Amino acid sequence: MAKIPENPAEIFPEIVNDYKNIFGNGLVSIALYGSGAGSHYIPGKSDINFLVILSEDAMGNLDNAIGAVARWRKRHVAIPLFMTKAEVCSSLDSYPIEFLTMKKQYVLVYGEDILEGLSFEPSRVRLQCERELNGKILLLRRGLLKTGGQAKYIRELIKSSLTAFVSIFKALLYLKGIDIPHSRRDVIRSVAEVYAIDRDVFLKCADIKEGIERIPLSEIQPVFTAYLREVEKLATCVDSMSV
Repeated sequence: MAKIPENPAEIFPEIVNDYKNIFGNGLVSIALYGSGAGSHYIPGKSDINFLVILSEDAMGNLDNAIGAVARWRKRHVAIPLFMTKAEVCSSLDSYPIEFLTMKKQYVLVYGEDILEGLSFEPSRVRLQCERELNGKILLLRRGLLKTGGQAKYIRELIKSSLTAFVSIFKALLYLKGIDIPHSRRDVIRSVAEVYAIDRDVFLKCADIKEGIERIPLSEIQPVFTAYLREVEKLATCVDSMSV
């Protein structure tokens, strides 16, 4: 049975060796990002996410990595994000939140530090925040109806959606020039204070996601209703803000 790492750093030498053997000098860098690079990594539950930067020529041989990717997935390593340096630069206008989030929490595993030098245009960040919030509102409404009103499914909807909101919250703090905290809960507290939303609602959602507090099923729907209301309030605020 494939061994799931207790700490992502355990697999750094092996994964670097695999991709160097596959791509040779075409391997520019590897960076670990997400929960595996911070304090929220849980072995067997958290995915281990890598950004792998390749040269243009090496990207043409991406199919050579199929076997390695399949082997690593058995050890709870997510399919890496394979990109070229040019693709990263051209993506910053359209997907600044994703790269801003990566830059905030990553570990350089091999090669050139691509993320360190990235900068983000505030107007682009605000636009994506607005777009993401409005899209998530529609998904939450649809998700609620799909649950059939069953609290156990509403609870799963809260758990599955919260991570995306935390990424948006980090971007919103960036827009205000506020240092982005490392912990999920501190991010929630900061954005609640700055944007005047109900901190306790989102902290209760964090309790649900992390399994810290077993909220009775009878209370789940009211929590979700308040959660959706606060997201709608935040979307209205972001829609009217100028940067």
